[in-house]
Amino acid sequence: MIRVFIGFDRREAVAFSVLAYSLQVRASVPVTIAPVMLSQLGACFRRERHALQSTEFSFSRFLVPSLSDFEGWSIFMDCDMLARADIAQLWALRDERCAVQVVQHDHRPREQSKFLGQPQTAYAKKNWSSVMLLNNARCRALTPEYVNTATGLELHQFKWLEGDHCIGALPRRWNHLVGYDPPDPHAAIVHYTLGGPWFGESADHEFAAEWHAERARMLQSG
Repeated sequence: MIRVFIGFDRREAVAFSVLAYSLQVRASVPVTIAPVMLSQLGACFRRERHALQSTEFSFSRFLVPSLSDFEGWSIFMDCDMLARADIAQLWALRDERCAVQVVQHDHRPREQSKFLGQPQTAYAKKNWSSVMLLNNARCRALTPEYVNTATGLELHQFKWLEGDHCIGALPRRWNHLVGYDPPDPHAAIVHYTLGGPWFGESADHEFAAEWHAERARMLQSG
């Protein structure tokens, strides 16, 4: 059983649904999908929203090991994504030597704002936490107390680990940044980090037509 947690933002509910559908229809093994949804976290998450926070799950994503009882492995994904390959292929890359495995982008955004006018910020390890393969037992520092009080950089730059040697590298195809990475027809997970096709201003971005086709298939399957 593969455990997948997807960040949920009320403004992008359709994105969550399409991503969940795209994961399930391509999976070759059972997959459980749970939203990281503020209304469901209760007292586990009590941070005030930060001015630079672009999504409702910017910080709550780091509760995934705690939500998994610090057992086994879990996958976290942002909701502004589309799965184009079997998630079991990513699951097979688990490495017990690592606490977390990510695509180690050197992402240096040029623009000052992103979707819905949200501020764009630049920092080391940017977008590393948007897809995480988490070895939960080795992420025990991520208690609710720590997640509620640590700074954004401490969380997103993995300062809660002993060091960068605990971070394993995943192939780039597992977090393809649309608009930044060179076009890749073999991308396994597409990340619409500049704005998804569900927003009008992003309708012509790479893989936008593919997202709309996936949404249509999801609606027809009902």
